[in-house]
Amino acid sequence: MQLPYVYRVTKYDPADRDDHGHYAGTEDTVSDHGEIETAYLQAVEAFAAEVGIDRLSVREPQVPSLAHFGVERPIDRLSVREPQVPSLAHFGVERPSDDFGLDGLFPNRLAGFHDGAEVPLSLGLELVRLMLRDSGAWCRLEAEGTFAVHVGWDQYLYIGSNQACEEALTRTRALGLFPERLDASPYDVEADRNHVQRPGDDDFWAGLHWSVVIGRAALLEETYIEGASRWHHLTRDAIDTVRAGIAPRARLAVWPDLSSDVDAVLGALPTEGLIECVWQDKDGRLHSAVADEDTFSELTARISGADAAALLSVYADERAPLFTAVMPDNDGVVRARWQTEPTPSDRNWAFLKTLHQGEIVTGTVTHIADFGVTFVDIGGFEAMINIPELSWRPISHPSDILSVGQEISTEILSVDAIRERVSLSLKALHEDPMHLLTGLTGQTIVGRVTKLVPFGVFVRVEDVENGFEGLVHNSELSDGRPDSPQLGIQVGDALPVKVLDVDPVRRRITLSHRQATSVDGDEADA
Repeated sequence: MQLPYVYRVTKYDPADRDDHGHYAGTEDTVSDHGEIETAYLQAVEAFAAEVGIDRLSVREPQVPSLAHFGVERPIDRLSVREPQVPSLAHFGVERPSDDFGLDGLFPNRLAGFHDGAEVPLSLGLELVRLMLRDSGAWCRLEAEGTFAVHVGWDQYLYIGSNQACEEALTRTRALGLFPERLDASPYDVEADRNHVQRPGDDDFWAGLHWSVVIGRAALLEETYIEGASRWHHLTRDAIDTVRAGIAPRARLAVWPDLSSDVDAVLGALPTEGLIECVWQDKDGRLHSAVADEDTFSELTARISGADAAALLSVYADERAPLFTAVMPDNDGVVRARWQTEPTPSDRNWAFLKTLHQGEIVTGTVTHIADFGVTFVDIGGFEAMINIPELSWRPISHPSDILSVGQEISTEILSVDAIRERVSLSLKALHEDPMHLLTGLTGQTIVGRVTKLVPFGVFVRVEDVENGFEGLVHNSELSDGRPDSPQLGIQVGDALPVKVLDVDPVRRRITLSHRQATSVDGDEADA
């Protein structure tokens, strides 16, 4: 939610700006680690006091995202996302500290510095200090709907509140700083409202388990802060353990297994540019590092003895995981603001969420498989119709009633988001004609023999090509030939039969030739 009052607080006198609004004075663009830095913190504290907040939430935490090959370490590593854009986590010219300034602030450093972490105002002020000093860590600090603060380039501080905060403004000016009212912070990011983010909920983990079982997935990349991630090897027995250790609001990406042909992986290194390599050592540990042409030789030496490896693009729009998610909070709501780049599987998930059992959908037949399954495109997703769901009447192949390119309306039987399957029924939109045959029960009719089987003969009870067929069991064929009841009967013969039962649920029609002929004989005697 956009706060109604946004102020840019700086140490730069507006009188020292040129005609284009650029500062032309003598103030340095780095922190003085002294009086001015303290003034910034006191200004933040004044605004917080006036709106009455003493705790803040960490939002969108980041650390520098360009990982140097030399800082590679197992499991926990710095990842590259979009190196063509400078990371927000480092705005100025001061070199980031090795621990990003977080050591001593959070008991477990980066793991505690996650989106949604609640901190007291005093610790929030220390985080503002780190950002002013360009220590490497960056975040927004917010009290939802009430207060927000973050640091931008060149010691520009942005404070938002739900009220004008006149006393805090007076205090800020008295500290020698210059507050200016803005419509919004230039660092506000507008979320893509059309993007439906897949949550890392129970369905996601069930789908992940299924993908591991069938051998589709083997690795999970967990980005717990923008710029910091770790890799997990997945087995069906380890998934629950991995899930229990995932950081709050982490971004997840599922990948196939590494290649055991390490030589081929090394042979695929580009001639130049950045590349990320993930590999598994002889002890089963996963490692990740980013390298360029200057460090390819070192990378090659390091992974030449690995059990398996893979190369991944460092550019977000070129990375192609199997599917992705963002971890929700305990109430199931995704509150993290970062979004994953949707994969085809993610788009399928979003589409399947819109479908419901019993819904009528229209699609185009795309393929009729030799094994009898018909595939239908419904809004870009390929659903399927099994042959029993094509027609109430018996057919030998889907092509008897359908053709590729034909547009049809069907009813959704089931939606399986875990396996990404949708089952359709064409016949569900039509009345079952077998119900009309129930009126024949007890009547004698003449039908054509369609098939001879060891236990009896099938007779078509309707005078149409794909009419329903009933079974005359051997015991109901003849009284006089118990050892060879089918003697003299051939496919195509007209056979009098009595309809004993019509069962639409079990799709069975029970007939008797013996009772049909005995009835005729009794009537003739009369």
